[in-house]
Amino acid sequence: MHRAILILLLVPLFSGSPATSLAATGPTLSVDVAAERHPIDPAIYGMNFPPAGLAAELGMAVQRWGGNATTRYNWQNGVSNRGSDYFFQNVPEPVVGELPDGSSVNQFIEQGRAADTATLLTVPLIGWTPKRRLPDHPYDCGFSIEKYGPQPASDPFDPDCGNGVRPNGDLITDNDPTDTSLAINPSFVTSWMDYLIGRYGSAGAGGIRHYSLDNEPGIWHETHRDVHPAPLSYNEIRDLSVSYATAIKSKDAGALTFGPVQDSWTRYFYASFVDFPQATTDRAGRPPFVAWFLDQLRQASQASGTRLLDYLDLHYYPAAAGVTLSPAGDAATKARRLRATRSLWDPSYADESYIGTDGVEGGPAVRLIPRMRDWVADNYPGTRLAITEYNFGGLEDLNGALAQADVLGIFGRERLDLATLWAPPGPDQPGAYAFRIYRNYDGAGGRFGETGLQAASADQGQLAIYAAERAADGALTLVVINKMSDELTSSLSLAGYSPAATAQVFRYSAANLSAIVPQADLAVAASGFSASFPANSISLIVLRPAEEPPPPPDTLIFVPLARK
Repeated sequence: MHRAILILLLVPLFSGSPATSLAATGPTLSVDVAAERHPIDPAIYGMNFPPAGLAAELGMAVQRWGGNATTRYNWQNGVSNRGSDYFFQNVPEPVVGELPDGSSVNQFIEQGRAADTATLLTVPLIGWTPKRRLPDHPYDCGFSIEKYGPQPASDPFDPDCGNGVRPNGDLITDNDPTDTSLAINPSFVTSWMDYLIGRYGSAGAGGIRHYSLDNEPGIWHETHRDVHPAPLSYNEIRDLSVSYATAIKSKDAGALTFGPVQDSWTRYFYASFVDFPQATTDRAGRPPFVAWFLDQLRQASQASGTRLLDYLDLHYYPAAAGVTLSPAGDAATKARRLRATRSLWDPSYADESYIGTDGVEGGPAVRLIPRMRDWVADNYPGTRLAITEYNFGGLEDLNGALAQADVLGIFGRERLDLATLWAPPGPDQPGAYAFRIYRNYDGAGGRFGETGLQAASADQGQLAIYAAERAADGALTLVVINKMSDELTSSLSLAGYSPAATAQVFRYSAANLSAIVPQADLAVAASGFSASFPANSISLIVLRPAEEPPPPPDTLIFVPLARK
């Protein structure tokens, strides 16, 4: 009898269905609930301009009002200048009712408030804003063909608005910024804050709390060259950041600031970058730009007695060919996309781009989040970490969903504090299901836990695993991503947790790209389990704590009644 009991206890760990026997052996997995415990901030599951319904469904913690157009957005007249994205043209944003109450930014903020989603608001540091709102074409633009001469491209709706290039290919550099814009200073931002506080309350009272110190200033000389033709310098962005952050904090002590909002790898090391001589002259023996910027903001904060920078904010678009902001692509590109997620953390991963080649500063390993953490620890301790634009591409495809689910798991494991995806997927696209795995896997608000735990795979490139404990019910939640084109069967060892005998399984895969599908319960032993993971799939496993046996009944003591 004792032998039979022993065999039964071993069955959950090693048994499998007939399909399991056909699967390849995958890497071993392990989870230790007592190790590496840390909070996972729900703000890592944010987006730029999320679809309203999807934000509400996911219980999204933060949405970002960002991008090139927000560098020159005038909150008073509801106009943004699109810079090089669209002929340096002032474009009126949609308005509902009267301005400024009916502005597009207010509509965005109120969409977020309806879903209990905080807004990260980009405020301009560039010093210029659109001067007026024209209800109809032609709109004001930076490079009028009538004024500045022939140009090879122009807006088909406003033919006088050129692209700022002469017929010989030279850039037009003698234009007048006041063709489109008014000069502004920090009072433009603080007057906007006065309005926002009056409408929504202060940061501490439920109003706007997060303020981004502009957007990608290192490429102003490209995206907004009609008003800022010179490349950004170290000193310029330091001075602007200190000035505007001081004004923001003085207006609302509860406000949190984000900077320097640089766009890509090269400008993590140089404030701007045009060519080596120019960039090297500006740097002039100083440390890499981000490290220097943090140290300068720390010094300014100490001098003022107020923390001026709350989040180190960088944008990250993988440089590997065919990955970022791109369709899923061919098999080679899909495999490269899944490897590219390693650039967020892995010191052994040589980036498959110019960064991984000899002679590029900071390469060949990007290890972005640990690098950000090191820069903060060395230069401005206590600053939180944010990546407010990123995109690994392929979100219209299962391949992109696999990569996105991996990215979200990495963000939680590596202790990023906030992230907002650029160019989010539509609610019905595979990429949206990567977010649902963590934020609504069962369609009833089921979420990945908020306390991250130690989880390891013998080969993260085949099976990636992330683990978290959920406070509400003590459940252990696991996300397992099979990046391979074969079904894999792996054993998982479990430590520091006493599970119930079965676990729930929810899965997103090619079997149904329109839903996360509940699976048969998984048998679990105290030491772990064995499971089969279909090719190219994302599995969410929910282990609940074992029920404690009921306490023994109270001992009844009978006392004889005294006889009369």
